[in-house]
Amino acid sequence: MSELSPAELVVRHQDGIWRYLRLLGCDAATADDLTQETFLRVLRRENFVQHSDEATSEYLRRTAYNLLVSYHRKFGRIHLSESPELLDESWQRWAGKDLTGNETVEALRDCMENLTDRAREALAMRFVHNTPRVQIGENLGISDHGARNLMQRAKAQLRQCVEEKLRAVSQSS
Repeated sequence: MSELSPAELVVRHQDGIWRYLRLLGCDAATADDLTQETFLRVLRRENFVQHSDEATSEYLRRTAYNLLVSYHRKFGRIHLSESPELLDESWQRWAGKDLTGNETVEALRDCMENLTDRAREALAMRFVHNTPRVQIGENLGISDHGARNLMQRAKAQLRQCVEEKLRAVSQSS
């Protein structure tokens, strides 16, 4: 693999590093700052070598994680997972060869369109606005168990749709 210029390296990997930091619990502003600091730290190293996209992505994630730990020690604002290895494994499963996660996010956006308006509304209330399930049920005119079932079905439908889209993308490349 030929080495990417610093600008190409940032363009290729910044979305993935930002999403990884969000997965670890950063708010958007902190993820922005730590992503930028990750690239500054790595690009200032004289011994940094780009062996492959996967190795570079892993190295950037490890650097970002270490910066997050330092940030947490300094400010104490973020609760870190006890198992970063498990999160890293989940990231690898989720993003796969798509180092940025862009393909997965696009697939999810497309699949959201296949849901009913009611299912989209329920998921938005739960995962965007942190609305309790009982309140979701009341807002939709159903029981809290009905809201739970609606969201479980919607999440299963999304999971299946996204997996199918990503399988199709990986088979075409």
